[in-house]
Amino acid sequence: MWRSLGPAMARATTTEALRASLGALLAIGLIALFLLSPEIDTEFGLYLVAPFGASAVMLFAIPNSPLAQPWSVIMGNTLGALIGVALCYIVTDATLRVALAVAATVFAMALVRSLHPPAGGVAMAAALHPEEIFPLGFWFVLTPIGLGAVSLVVMAMIYARLTGRIYPFRQYDASDRQRGGVRSASARLGLTEEQLTALLERYRQSSNLGAADLARLIGAAQMQAAAQFAGPLTARDIMSPDPVTVAPDTPLGKVADLFQRHRFTTLPVVEDGGSYAGVIHQIDLIARAARDARVLKGRFGAAMSRLLGQGLTPSETARDIMRGGADGLAPDTPLAALLPMMADGEVHAVPVIEAGRVVGVVSRTDLVAVLARRAAVDAG
Repeated sequence: MWRSLGPAMARATTTEALRASLGALLAIGLIALFLLSPEIDTEFGLYLVAPFGASAVMLFAIPNSPLAQPWSVIMGNTLGALIGVALCYIVTDATLRVALAVAATVFAMALVRSLHPPAGGVAMAAALHPEEIFPLGFWFVLTPIGLGAVSLVVMAMIYARLTGRIYPFRQYDASDRQRGGVRSASARLGLTEEQLTALLERYRQSSNLGAADLARLIGAAQMQAAAQFAGPLTARDIMSPDPVTVAPDTPLGKVADLFQRHRFTTLPVVEDGGSYAGVIHQIDLIARAARDARVLKGRFGAAMSRLLGQGLTPSETARDIMRGGADGLAPDTPLAALLPMMADGEVHAVPVIEAGRVVGVVSRTDLVAVLARRAAVDAG
């Protein structure tokens, strides 16, 4: 029982703790210097309120939380201010006014899906100090509250981009392809946004996690489980050695013939000395052929397109469509790193590079064969 009273969060790294605290420092410091004064200003309302400190904690320490998203921060704080000010004019008893302010704010935020805990503090602060609210009236809702909330959100967005984080929250994307032809985690998972949201609601986690991040976590768990199932294998253990290669000046027509003859999905490109230059994926060849066919058809007619060989112009070579050497793998790359690479996009095979030369190719077929053999061993 006593263990349940201890920390429920995972241990934060020193780097992440410093990143969050520095973000809060910059945001509150800049707002205090250039926008809202630490001193109470009942004439113009340009002053800081204590709940902004709580908002800063959420925006910079847990930016992925649904409670810390722009809609929640801005709408939640605005509702808290609006309700707190209104009750200052309606309810004279301080105790009742404060309690009603917090309760009504929670109710209103829940209705418009903008739960933000510091907003309860905004409502309570307004209800506790009507003498500071009356000079501003409902202007208090716009400034300092609205102006401060918007400023914190803008700074959090800028700071997240500068420090390699994602804010605002990832939105669920069930499309099969995203930028660069990479399938989203949600698309690979095969679950709809409604199904993921239902899971979160069933376990009462909809306020702590969004559907997009849930899809990412489930997908990552599946990959990790598959990697552990396969064992401590590397690219060298499962690659197909001595692959067929092409030179950068190989005509695309010949490249197409090799794809058709060998049923490859990937062809490494090597220079004259044998050094690795890049890779051609079958999908890139198909895309180039389709583009050239459209151009030729528009200029010379369908007959000329067929004459030049299924849409590929004679002057084009492997160099024109190959991808750079970044697609290569080291021989000691673990299987755990190969699985997500093969699952995330259109890449069906990846060359294995050692000392600048292609020594093999790992394909999805190789991965499936390894997993199948492991499954047979475990079943036996």
